[in-house]
Amino acid sequence: MKLLLLSLLALLPQLAVAQAPPTNPRLKHELDSIYAVDQKWRGLLFDPRQRFRPDSVARALGVTRESLPTYIPRQMMRTDSANQVRVKQLLKQYGYPGKSLVGEPTNEAAWYVIQHSNDIDRYLPLIKKAASKGELPFYLYAQMLDRQLMRRGKEQLYGTQAMGYNVLNPATGRREGQRPFVWPIRDAAEVNARRQKAGFKNTVEQNAALMGISYRVVTLQEVAKMPKN
Repeated sequence: MKLLLLSLLALLPQLAVAQAPPTNPRLKHELDSIYAVDQKWRGLLFDPRQRFRPDSVARALGVTRESLPTYIPRQMMRTDSANQVRVKQLLKQYGYPGKSLVGEPTNEAAWYVIQHSNDIDRYLPLIKKAASKGELPFYLYAQMLDRQLMRRGKEQLYGTQAMGYNVLNPATGRREGQRPFVWPIRDAAEVNARRQKAGFKNTVEQNAALMGISYRVVTLQEVAKMPKN
């Protein structure tokens, strides 16, 4: 079974110039660099030029057009691994580097690295603490919580996570992507109220549309019956 996790991260705004002076400019500079590398390959994965101008993308990267589907994800995974090692060191040294330490929006950089890792369970309490103190936007904690819940096979709370399954076609012997869906939401009728309270600027329906998904309520029971092999 191969799961295709549809990330919202590429849809989020890029980090801009800090709005407040950080107390640790050196750390801010390092985190800004980490963020830029983190987003480089993800940006290419969602770049429409891959579909409409793959030759240009390939030339810019110095690779063949045919290798793009494997080259970019491989580079992204390599970068993620290096970023995660460094961010873990920084978290151990400073705790969560929030806005009082590195300013905004650099305070989001470490969050992105954790969100792309397999260590959400380990660091979610730290993220929650930072969000509760205003060091990090609460909606980012909400998004990470949703991802943790989905990975555990539980209902999410804010409707930020989507999923799609790749299923083997016995006729062709190839894996084919099935229609993606927003992962089941606990008390889905109230999700937009929770989103608003958490600081999200759009509804679950609008958020799904940004991912190219037509929103529909899905239950865990329905997910259990979906073909996954």
